[in-house]
Amino acid sequence: MLRDLRDALEHHYYDPQFHGIDMDARFKAADSRLQSVNNLGEALTTIAETLDALKDSHTFFLPPSRNTHREYGYIQQMIGDRCFITAVRPNRDASEKLAPGDEVLAWQGFTPKRETFPTMNYIFNMLLSLPVMNLTVRGPDGATRKVEVTPKVTREKQVLNLQDENDFWKLVRDQENGERENRQQLVNSGDALLIWKMPEFFMPDDQVDRLLKDAGKYRALIMDLRGNPGGLVKTLERVVGDVIDHDVTIAQRAGRKSDLKPQLARTRGANAFAGKLIVLVDSRSGSAAELFARVIQLEHRGIVLGDHSSGSVMESRRYEFHQGADTQIFYGASITDADLIMGDGKSLEHTGVVPDEVILPTAADLAAGRDPVLARAAKLAGKELDPVKAGQLFPIEWRKD
Repeated sequence: MLRDLRDALEHHYYDPQFHGIDMDARFKAADSRLQSVNNLGEALTTIAETLDALKDSHTFFLPPSRNTHREYGYIQQMIGDRCFITAVRPNRDASEKLAPGDEVLAWQGFTPKRETFPTMNYIFNMLLSLPVMNLTVRGPDGATRKVEVTPKVTREKQVLNLQDENDFWKLVRDQENGERENRQQLVNSGDALLIWKMPEFFMPDDQVDRLLKDAGKYRALIMDLRGNPGGLVKTLERVVGDVIDHDVTIAQRAGRKSDLKPQLARTRGANAFAGKLIVLVDSRSGSAAELFARVIQLEHRGIVLGDHSSGSVMESRRYEFHQGADTQIFYGASITDADLIMGDGKSLEHTGVVPDEVILPTAADLAAGRDPVLARAAKLAGKELDPVKAGQLFPIEWRKD
């Protein structure tokens, strides 16, 4: 695995000098450490850590999938420079110990920070298989407590037999979960306002065109990209072309190849949405979501509200590998092949998008289920929306068991 990761990086990483970092030395050190690891989690973490010095959001190790799935039953995220519990699933161990609005002061003994949160999430939730999650939290009342959250553990079959009724319905549930999580959600208010909750940039062109053509019936459109991690370049280009009345160069690609073409959005012209546009982002908005929000700012096409975005904006490809003969282990790597330079000559990597108006939910807002960001966006669109009602428009939908 370490050798495959090294080869992929050497042949495909956009900067052949690796920002001046001696990657050969890092891989040699990792190879030495692998000789004395105690378990699989340590081994996978050792392999993954070789890439940490690059500080590249889109270059990382994709470990082999496990047949044991752990669901901790809560969601935490950075809001401003603080980490909060934003949702808790009913009927889980977490629901007895945590609540929305709890501030996370320590996570497995480490203080969550904006610059380290993605790495912590990657290690604790993807690389390691932890029997409990240890948190130190402070409630909205100011009281501090330590909690151990025991996950719900589900053991998955390596091979599904579709003639087995249980296996068949599990496959159906998995497909339904994926479709529900990634569906585009729309809420309207008369002819004044359309709110579009967009979970990712992954749609066929005709769906993008149809949705934004329908948006033309409304005077204002709120595009809620909070929690949107990005998606396809093709979808990003189509959405930009459907809301701006002229061709736009989204970003110039910079990499080891000299003939890289820019990301270009062709306008839909008279068919483009021409109403008022408001874009919402937060710390989980990444990649294509950030590019879109920044283009809207640079083109003076609309207003961006919410929290500082994640600063995870590179272009990458995924490479798949496997080991074994009769029994095979599959794994992979995401490798950045281009940096993206915006119209102002700057990259969004590590910097992200600074909203035109920064609005951060408080601990009390989270505890009460209020969404002050969406309520403010609606007001700017000319529509009064109670923050509590705003918080109920797009409730968390947990995966079906």
